[in-house]
Amino acid sequence: MDELLRKILTSKVYEAAVETPLDLATGLSARMHNRILLKREDKQPVFSFKIRGAYNRIAHLDDEQRRRGVLTASAGNHAQGVAFAARHLGIRALIVMPETTPQIKVDGVRYFGGEVVLHGTSYSESAEHAKQIEQEKGMIYIHPFDDPLVIAGQGTVADELVRQNPGRLDAIFVPIGGGGLIAGIGVYMKALRPEIQIIGVEPHDSDAMARSLEAQTRISLDAPGIFADGVAVKKVGGLTFDLCRQHVDQIIRVTTDELCSGIKAVFHATRSIVEPAGALGMAGLLKHIRKTGWQDKTLIAINSGANMNFERLRYVAERTLIGEQLEALFAVTIPEQPGSLKKFCHDLVGERNITEFNYRLSTREKAQIFVGISIRKSSEREEFSRQLTAAGYENIDLTENDLAKTHIRYMVGGRSKEVKNERLFRFWFPETPGALVKFLDATRGTRNISLFHYRMQGTNYGRVLVGFEFPDGDDPDLEERLIKLGYRFREETQNPAYSLFL
Repeated sequence: MDELLRKILTSKVYEAAVETPLDLATGLSARMHNRILLKREDKQPVFSFKIRGAYNRIAHLDDEQRRRGVLTASAGNHAQGVAFAARHLGIRALIVMPETTPQIKVDGVRYFGGEVVLHGTSYSESAEHAKQIEQEKGMIYIHPFDDPLVIAGQGTVADELVRQNPGRLDAIFVPIGGGGLIAGIGVYMKALRPEIQIIGVEPHDSDAMARSLEAQTRISLDAPGIFADGVAVKKVGGLTFDLCRQHVDQIIRVTTDELCSGIKAVFHATRSIVEPAGALGMAGLLKHIRKTGWQDKTLIAINSGANMNFERLRYVAERTLIGEQLEALFAVTIPEQPGSLKKFCHDLVGERNITEFNYRLSTREKAQIFVGISIRKSSEREEFSRQLTAAGYENIDLTENDLAKTHIRYMVGGRSKEVKNERLFRFWFPETPGALVKFLDATRGTRNISLFHYRMQGTNYGRVLVGFEFPDGDDPDLEERLIKLGYRFREETQNPAYSLFL
């Protein structure tokens, strides 16, 4: 700890990085009854904190190492940090990125002078290729998080916080991917201000650090979630894991919807748009306040990055209301008769706003409607469901049903009597040319595709819903073929939203 603290205090980050502001979120603070501040790492030259660790590591290379050049594997912010740092120091930088990396991030690396090699469809495949290049060319590998000098560079964020907010500070909410940022902040804060809580924030589907701390050993995720791609790490670092065990007070997991509401909260406070991983601190802070009822605290959220694809904003906006607990989604069965829809809206929806309404004639006896209603707090979902049941309306709460939110709400159109023996699957297709053809080749045979839905979300992977029809009975080797294909998938045949609407 003493050695890392010394490295933080003697870091060379300010040869390239800037001291970012600590902004008071005035309106949000008043609404949440706490003093909430935002550490604006989105204002760095590469729009993320990653420049701190990358530059500090590269700046400590000796002359012989600099002549060999540096390389790394990254799909985003670390890649840009390495490219920027290398250009600043006049060193060659080679960056291996997955073929699925959004063009905005590839262009960013090239703009900062990095040479880009596109390889594989995941970070793991890119990292393996980078290691081969390291052996072949003798270049210096710059690890994105599990390196003392990288951790020390990130730790300078804490040094700035102590100076910028010298008075009372109750907790700092820090995004976690591999653990470099929170390890650096934890080391510094627990040495100088041990009373301050260090709270990490991870997505539910990319919670490698939380699971590792619970298991008291590093664990590897099979398939990290892709929405917050900046923290989509299968396995945290060995050094960062040890430091987090010592210095992190707790970790909060947030859903995709809560993450979207965090992006919105940052926008309202700063009029800037952070990337999903960049909003983790804010999402965790808001969730913790709602859960604990904290009031009159001084809290800091780290805005860790703002490399956001514009195309993703539509998806973020669509999921925000649920994340703020201001919208609920329901499947409701109503009688297929004149006046039933008016009765439903007048007697049950009442003064609530309808945020979404999807319906198509299914049978002459009853109708299935997909409806969104505005609420003020999460308990209203249960209250509304009870009201529906008491009035004789069968209903299912779909607010937490990801299939319904991602696909069904855009597809409500009734069921087909022609479809026989159908099974439904969700897929994560890599956003690369030929991905669909590869899928069709892998699944050709006696099965027929009876349903297909895809919407671009501006991420590395497309979310695809596929129905397979088996007119001659089931196909026992289907799952074996899908596993061999290599695309992440999940069967949804038993999902109630599917049986009701499709």
